[in-house]
Amino acid sequence: MTKTVSSASPTIPPSRETPLDIADRIAAIRQTKMAQTAEKQRVVGAMDYDDWALILPPENRREMVQSVSGSGVAINDVLLAGVEMESNHENGGFYGAAVCGANFRRLLEAHPPYVDPASTLAGGYMANFGSYRKHGWNPDIPVPADLQARRKKYELVGAIGATQHFCQDLQIGLDLGWAGLLEKITAGRAAYPNDTERQALYDGLTEVVLGMQAWGGSAAAEARRLATTEPHPQLRDNLSAIAEMNERLVTEKPATFREACQWMLWFDMAARMYNGSGSLGRLDVLLTPYYERESAAGTLSDEEAVLHIASLLARDTAYLQIGGPDPQGRDVTNRVSYLILEAAHQLKIPCNVGLSVGDGVDHGLLQRGVEILVEDRLGIPKFLGVDRTTEGFVRNGVSAEVARGRAYSGCHWSALPGREYTLNDCVKISFGNVFDIALRDMIDTEADPSTDKLWAGFERHMREAVLATAESIDFHLKHMKGVFPELVMDLLCHGTIEQGLDASDGFGGGLEHYNMCVDGCALATVADSFAAVEEHVERSQRLTWTQLIHHLDENWQGDEGERTRLLMRRIPRYGAGGGRADAWAVRISEMFSEVVKEKTTPAGFCMIPGIFSWANTIPLGGVLGATPNGRHAGDAISHGANPDPGFRQDGAPTAMAVAIAAVQPGYGNTAPMQLELDPGAVHGEQAVDNVVNLIRTHFEIGGTQINLNVLDRDKVLEAHEDPSKYPDLVVRVTGFSAYFASLSPEFRQLVVDRILSES
Repeated sequence: MTKTVSSASPTIPPSRETPLDIADRIAAIRQTKMAQTAEKQRVVGAMDYDDWALILPPENRREMVQSVSGSGVAINDVLLAGVEMESNHENGGFYGAAVCGANFRRLLEAHPPYVDPASTLAGGYMANFGSYRKHGWNPDIPVPADLQARRKKYELVGAIGATQHFCQDLQIGLDLGWAGLLEKITAGRAAYPNDTERQALYDGLTEVVLGMQAWGGSAAAEARRLATTEPHPQLRDNLSAIAEMNERLVTEKPATFREACQWMLWFDMAARMYNGSGSLGRLDVLLTPYYERESAAGTLSDEEAVLHIASLLARDTAYLQIGGPDPQGRDVTNRVSYLILEAAHQLKIPCNVGLSVGDGVDHGLLQRGVEILVEDRLGIPKFLGVDRTTEGFVRNGVSAEVARGRAYSGCHWSALPGREYTLNDCVKISFGNVFDIALRDMIDTEADPSTDKLWAGFERHMREAVLATAESIDFHLKHMKGVFPELVMDLLCHGTIEQGLDASDGFGGGLEHYNMCVDGCALATVADSFAAVEEHVERSQRLTWTQLIHHLDENWQGDEGERTRLLMRRIPRYGAGGGRADAWAVRISEMFSEVVKEKTTPAGFCMIPGIFSWANTIPLGGVLGATPNGRHAGDAISHGANPDPGFRQDGAPTAMAVAIAAVQPGYGNTAPMQLELDPGAVHGEQAVDNVVNLIRTHFEIGGTQINLNVLDRDKVLEAHEDPSKYPDLVVRVTGFSAYFASLSPEFRQLVVDRILSES
């Protein structure tokens, strides 16, 4: 028996006579979410990542652990205690498809059911399967020592052992349901009766599906139980409907709009639990057939559709796209696109709605999105430059029809649903570390140092860092299938079940496309450093190369060190417009993109450059010494493609938009603009139009994505000092959205620094 979790919604009135409208129920869902978040903040502490909708297990089944998230960062986590995992290795870990599938099924079958009477959908997840993995990489598959050394030298992030960060095709699941997926697995298994590796994958996939059926069935039983004691007639009927729907979905494919939302929620929660994945792709496209059929029949109102969507969004901050072109270039924006926006608007919690902006996309969608952004001040939605990303992706040798099929699915990235393996946002090269090595190498080997020689060394070491990254990607694509295969995502990919191959199996060809993301970061840190060295060491000769190295080694200590640090900061910085730092930023981006694209990996896999740091600004800064732009050792590196805070006195958004548009890598992966606007800058009759024009202009001149906050400076400063004052304050930290109170002081400071410089 599994212990159930209290499902009471705090704002639901107990009176049987009080009718509940849609707004009442969405408010109740939100209040329940807020209470669950507050408890996580108390128990888990800081959460510097997506605002996962994870619900804490019952108190008597909680086990605190240190773990690593699906994005590769250290986290505090809570296990569902009492779930014993099978090990197939002497180190106590478990590796490979069969045992991973069996263990995930154990977790699903032990998982307490969760049903919120206010929601139209069942389900909530309480554990991360990855946190049960006592050891990450299989020690029987050692990373070559030389590759390890080069990865450490350049402090390379990701690739080996990274998980998910590509997009499933939910349409497969909607078409088949769980029973249909089992039939597909059985058919695939029959094609390879003597292949033990493929049979192990089929075993693992089967275990996952059986676990999902058990989990859904337990939720149906819980809803049925709750209905017997629920006093409110509307909620009692709702619980009975949830029970009936989920009993059916154990074996049948979804047939209605509500059932489609429920099935996608089950899959999304499973993917999130398994290894941190969380995407819904083109949600409006997926839901449109159900909406059109039921609205025409008069069986689904817009208000009901909004409640179903809100119930879906409340249980995970999955990334999704609305609007944009179909393969033929026709805009898919329709009524469902607007209903998704409306659901996010009414729900008012962190969520990740990506709104498409382009020449052929419905202009009204952007207008409505900006209205919601300005009114709610939650950083929702974010904006996708679909014309620029499509044009760029075509440069990798795919057709425009294929390129248009990419769906926004993560912080700064898109992928072809079910057809493309990418490791988007997992692989980072810090320009800061490459620069530091090049600078010190030049000082040690050159009798006559110069900026030109520094650039030559920077390019040489960039090639070494990219090569080490490429070799890491090859190693991952060869071995990950035997370590921690993508069992949940495999269910909804094209070719994985048919071939008996894991999506990560690039050498076997599990998927049609392998386009491996390689992100650069610390752009402003290095562009400003080049400009400072060029101006103060080389042109005006205010200090020597030897003196510069001394101050860097001493971390600008002492009065002379601080005077020199302030001197090095006195340059027109990247983003100011027309200065040398802007030119250096463009040169760095172009060189990086050229180096990434001039070759495939040694094994022949395509790499695609982007510029994005995600949450790595702090850890990558922590391993980087002082830099010539005046940054102290250990301080955060610059954020993505953004200029450093304080890049110019007025912090002009237009200047930032121009600068970031100029450094786009140009191959379909993005270099987002992160922008903070003070409410005072977006009031009055023209406020929405001004923001719309800024967004359109950035995309027209080359931009690819915009993350935009409208935040009150004083409110954020108060919340930084005492987060409990504003528990509902939501910010778009980078690509992801989170409660400000959930962030660590260090991450809150990053947001504060941006606001202080740009407001």
